[in-house]
Amino acid sequence: MYDLLDEFITHLRVERGLAQNTIQAYSRDLVRFFMYLESRNLTPFEIARGFIRDYVGTLSSRLSKRSQARNISAIKTFFRFLVSEGRMKENPARLMETPRIPRKLPDILSLDEVMQLLVQPDITTPLGQRDRAMLELLYATGLRVSELVGLRVSDVKLEAGYVKTLGKGAKERLVPFGEKALQAVRAYLSYGRPALLKDGHPPHLFLNFRGKPLTRQGFWKIAGNHGRAAGIKKRIKPHGLRHSFASHLLEAGADLRSVQVMLGHVDITTTQIYTHVTRGRLKELHEKCHPRP
Repeated sequence: MYDLLDEFITHLRVERGLAQNTIQAYSRDLVRFFMYLESRNLTPFEIARGFIRDYVGTLSSRLSKRSQARNISAIKTFFRFLVSEGRMKENPARLMETPRIPRKLPDILSLDEVMQLLVQPDITTPLGQRDRAMLELLYATGLRVSELVGLRVSDVKLEAGYVKTLGKGAKERLVPFGEKALQAVRAYLSYGRPALLKDGHPPHLFLNFRGKPLTRQGFWKIAGNHGRAAGIKKRIKPHGLRHSFASHLLEAGADLRSVQVMLGHVDITTTQIYTHVTRGRLKELHEKCHPRP
C-alpha cells in the first residue's frame, strides 16, 4: 500500500503540480486511511463504497468538517488515480459526498493597523530591515506566506517593480509592488541581507539570523511579535496581510478580476469572498456616518 502512496504522491507533485502543503496533508490523510485498512487486514483493492463511508464516520468525532472534507478529497483523488492507472475498474469513493463547509470571512486588519504593523521593525538592524522588507512586500503584493519565504533574489525585479512567484499548481504569476516596498527591499538587499549571509550563497531572498532561508513558521512568529509590539489586539494570522491587501484594494475601487490575478486564484468565486468583507465595511461606515442610520 505504501508503494502505491509513493506513486500517488509523485503523481500529485509532478503531473498535478499541487502545492507542497496540499501534498503533505493528503499524505497524512492517506496514511491514516491505510492504517485503518491494515487494522482490518484489507487493501485498497478489497473495499466497497460502504466501507469508505464507515471509515469517514470514524473521523466525525475527531476531526472538524473541514478536515473531514479534505480526507474525503484525498481518498477520492487516490482512487481516481488508481483507476486512471488501470489498477482498478471502478472508484469506490466516486459517489462520496463532501461535507459543506461554511465559508468563513477572513480576518482583515484596518488600514491604521497595517500602518502600525509596518513601522514596527527597527530598520537600524539587519533583522529589522529584513522584517520591514517582508511586511512591506507582503502587503504590497498579497503573496501567500509560502510564496514570500520561497522568493529568490532573482525573483524580485526592482527596476520593473514586480515580483515573480510560483503559486498553487506551480503556476507562475507576476505581481507589481509600489515605491514603499521597493525602498524597503532595496535597503534590505544593500545592507540587511549581506549582514545576514554566512557561509555559502543561498538564492533565497529572506534569511534568518543563521543565514539560512526563512521558514513560514519563522515568519508567523516574526509577524506576531511585531503585531503585539504595535498594540494590535487582533491575532496576526499567516494570511492577515494578504487578506488586507485584497480587501483594501477592493474598497479603493479595484476590479475583482485584477485582484483575482494578483492573488493567484484560479476561480474568481474564491476572490469574491472579499466583496462580502467590503460590503460589511460599507455598512459599518453607513451606520456610523449617515445622519439617519
